[in-house]
Amino acid sequence: MNKIFKTKNFFQLFIVFIVFGISGSLSVVISGPFLDLIGLNNFENSITKLIIRLLIIFPLYQLILIFIGTVFGQFKYFWEFEKRFWSRLFNKTEK
Repeated sequence: MNKIFKTKNFFQLFIVFIVFGISGSLSVVISGPFLDLIGLNNFENSITKLIIRLLIIFPLYQLILIFIGTVFGQFKYFWEFEKRFWSRLFNKTEK
């Protein structure tokens, strides 16, 4: 499991799982009031609501992940994780 998540030991893996869990939950909790603030409930189309919600939660999650990772002393790990994630997302090369 340490090889998959590129952690040094079991304790770091445990912390990484905690950070992922807290970040995911917190991004959903925080996005609710933010979506109310921008008036998402005014949209009648549920597909539009879903798309806007995902477009807001996704970048919010990335920021929260870095912040919570820093609080748990794992800034370097999550910064590298984000760099790998974004490079894989935007650097699609054909093999």
